[in-house]
Amino acid sequence: MTIETIEKELLPLRNQLKNHELYAELSSINDIRLFMESHVYAVWDFMSLLKALQNQLTTTTLPWKPKLNSAAARFINEIVLEEESDVNVNGLPQSHFEMYLEAMVEAGADVQRIQMLLTDFKDLDNFDTTLEVANLLPAERDFLKFTFSVIQTQEPHIIAAAFTFGREDLIPDMFLKIIEGAEAQGSSFPKLAYYLKRHIELDGDDHGPLALKMIQELCGNDHFKWNEVAVYSKKALEKRIVLWNSIAERIKHKKTGLVEA
Repeated sequence: MTIETIEKELLPLRNQLKNHELYAELSSINDIRLFMESHVYAVWDFMSLLKALQNQLTTTTLPWKPKLNSAAARFINEIVLEEESDVNVNGLPQSHFEMYLEAMVEAGADVQRIQMLLTDFKDLDNFDTTLEVANLLPAERDFLKFTFSVIQTQEPHIIAAAFTFGREDLIPDMFLKIIEGAEAQGSSFPKLAYYLKRHIELDGDDHGPLALKMIQELCGNDHFKWNEVAVYSKKALEKRIVLWNSIAERIKHKKTGLVEA
């Protein structure tokens, strides 16, 4: 199996995401607020998968010892550098997750739920219990449960599968169009605009290709690993679609006055 084979197998799910009804619902800053309040968990889960890969592929404990796959270690360290300590709109080092939180505040989205989860989530030993009692929507909870079950496999190729293939492609472009429309009417969202443009730049030019190279390094000629990558990639996209379904319904209900916030 190859990257191309997996991408072909994932195409139906990717097309579901690409043509999801959620995108038609995103038409205003109010819609973006609701979207961000759920999507922030996907931003956080991406950072968690990233650090799980760094823990597996590099030496993060003492005494330091060399890892067997230096190429995979380099790929993940390059991604970590920019995801965890990129330069923000003010020219200061900051993680992309923190940039996203600041963009949420700028857009008027509620950050209390994600901040409370970060406070309560102490370790991975009781992640199921923590997520059960957290103030999460069912789709958000299910999405995160899958992520942390992947992390607990401690299998780099499985974690890399969710990290590489379980993500959306269209949101930044769509957000930018809405932001440009709002700015034309006198509003300003410099932090959100910067985050989105940086996201597009890094994913397309750097992180996307690096992640694919990492998958190839981790699987090599091991057909069993390639098959597991395909299975977990599909599961990750399915979880993303369920999350998208939930966000779309929430936005539609908000527009008809059925939900608050």
